[in-house]
Amino acid sequence: MRYDEPLFRPPSEAESFILQATLGCSWNACTYCAMYRGKRYRERPLEDVLADISEAGARFAEDVRHVFVADGDPLAMDMDYWEPILRALAAAFPRLRRVSTYATARNLLEKSPGELTRLRELGLSLLYLGPESGDDETLRRIAKGATAEEHAEAARKAREAGMDQSLMFLLGAGGRERSEAHARASGRLATAMDPRFLSTLTLAVVPHTPLAALEDQGRFELPDLPGLLRELRWFLEEARPGNAIFRSNHASNHLPIGGRLPRDREAMLAAVDAALEGHIPLRPEWARGL
Repeated sequence: MRYDEPLFRPPSEAESFILQATLGCSWNACTYCAMYRGKRYRERPLEDVLADISEAGARFAEDVRHVFVADGDPLAMDMDYWEPILRALAAAFPRLRRVSTYATARNLLEKSPGELTRLRELGLSLLYLGPESGDDETLRRIAKGATAEEHAEAARKAREAGMDQSLMFLLGAGGRERSEAHARASGRLATAMDPRFLSTLTLAVVPHTPLAALEDQGRFELPDLPGLLRELRWFLEEARPGNAIFRSNHASNHLPIGGRLPRDREAMLAAVDAALEGHIPLRPEWARGL
């Protein structure tokens, strides 16, 4: 397989075949993100992508259950790219159970309901979206490219097409100034988007990003550790999806917890309270990462 590094995937796709169909991110303006900075977005030649599928199928046909289509937001690809890719995946891997990809609210909204339904029929069943915040002012400041209302509408279109969603929100994205507003609005947006999977990560200010420049100028400050834990609590108080698996076990987080919302809300809130009171050990700084 031919990969153009760096290559990123969600932690839950660790055992998946990674198919790099696009390079970079079609938006690539988020102030906190360095993943694709300096990398021009483009689609790989379709014949190269299909050749990678054929090679992987010849070697791993019976082993592949999950496929993750990379890079940053391949849902931006037109249907004349997606259809042959999904057909080739189904033919190459007879035991294939799931095809997933990163998506944004912008490229979900650009697809028609009929196109999304067709993608689902061909096997694209799980979308990873990072709204990061439900607070419109925070979304504007981090240059996410869509409002909370637009994220909710994009999620509705995905649900109606039969696609599952895995949502990611960023503790700390509002800074100290908008900490509570960001966390509570994020929980409310998680309710509106109603995903199957839901997670919180903790923002890290990455060098050479616009957010790092704001921090250097004293115009952005991350909440302290108790503040980040309070954000997690506020988020859980507000998040009321129908039935979502929740995790905060990403390496960036100080407090790894998990459960199902709404069923396990009170137990998770109790764990956050115990951590705030110093009764539960937190992940040490040396063990945290992006």
